[in-house]
Amino acid sequence: MARVNMSESVSMAMGSLWSNKLRTFLTLLGIIIGVFTIIAVVSIIQGLNNYVYTKFAFFGANDFSVSKFAMTGSLKEYREMIKRKNLTLDDMRSLRKQCRSCDLIGASVSTSRTVKFRNQFIKDVETRGITHLDHMIGSVLELERGRHIQREDEEHSRYICIIGTDITEKLFPYLDPLGKWVKIGPHNFLIVGIGEKKGKLLGMSQDNYVRIPITTFHKLYGSRRSININVHTSSQEQMEIAKEEVRTALRSRRHRSFNDPDDFSFASSETFISMYRTATSSIYFAMVAISSLALVVGGIVVMNIMLVSVTERTKEIGIRMSVGARRMDILFQFLIESASMSTTGGLIGILIGFIIAKLVTAATSIPSTLDPTAIIVAIFVSGSVGIFFGIYPANKAAKLNPIEALRSEQ
Repeated sequence: MARVNMSESVSMAMGSLWSNKLRTFLTLLGIIIGVFTIIAVVSIIQGLNNYVYTKFAFFGANDFSVSKFAMTGSLKEYREMIKRKNLTLDDMRSLRKQCRSCDLIGASVSTSRTVKFRNQFIKDVETRGITHLDHMIGSVLELERGRHIQREDEEHSRYICIIGTDITEKLFPYLDPLGKWVKIGPHNFLIVGIGEKKGKLLGMSQDNYVRIPITTFHKLYGSRRSININVHTSSQEQMEIAKEEVRTALRSRRHRSFNDPDDFSFASSETFISMYRTATSSIYFAMVAISSLALVVGGIVVMNIMLVSVTERTKEIGIRMSVGARRMDILFQFLIESASMSTTGGLIGILIGFIIAKLVTAATSIPSTLDPTAIIVAIFVSGSVGIFFGIYPANKAAKLNPIEALRSEQ
């Protein structure tokens, strides 16, 4: 009777929590905030991880691009990159002759324009000039209907275009767009193809675009813009070889000496994933820091409440000791109570974090996934906080003098 077992201690702890609901809520608030922050952030980041590794591979595992500007860099580096020579269609044609490991080489260049049909229009539509091979490289463009841009369209700078489903849905809700003329800026273009719907990527539509021949793009908007040269290879090994061949050929064309750095940059699906990892890792560690602070505050509050509990139950402790309870039994009892309190806070935090993650998903289309490992870690951490911050109150209770405890008025 004197000794306290695990189930009895947990039952007593739950009874104490239920009998003092407001105090319990205020006690566990810090732990709840810490755990639900971690769970919500981890759920969203894990969902994004799964999403990114599938969607950001859109550039093709064996594909890469060469451009004037790197995708990342400081302001100082950007200023240096502005001074680089533009990449041109002549560079692309030269690479087609020199790169033996390159299966396909295309090019693209982009701007934003208003697209109009009759009285309806859409602003800031991505208007990309592409070569006739570019739709097969990197972000492969599949068509719902119609045809792709062909070599003859490129050679004769024809005013034809392929449109994304955003354009179809907003400008042609009740009409078949194929064979219709739209205005891209002030110029009329014949629609020859409709792209398959890709949906959103991190909340941004991938279907708000028009594609036109790159020579038509240069004719209308000038050829002073640097192009992206896009390369497809047969394997990862071939891609690395192709990169070196492209680097050698471009450095030769651009007269770079041995000690000069490259004045162009490579990008692949791994580049996008690395950018994502860099962006999310800082967010993740910031949230972990905030959550850790909340857990520490919550642990201090738990310790304070357990000290109050020891004072309130001094006579009860004396009675238990007088009928044979050991100091270890008293220590064990209060440790279980503090761990039960904090674990309860952790479970509530997990539930709230999961709900918040799903609400974020519903509101923004950002995916979320709750890994069972994260749940186990959250329960373990919250329970550990209770044990760590419960050691002092439990030790104080265990060291009470039984006779003095029995004399207590509490």
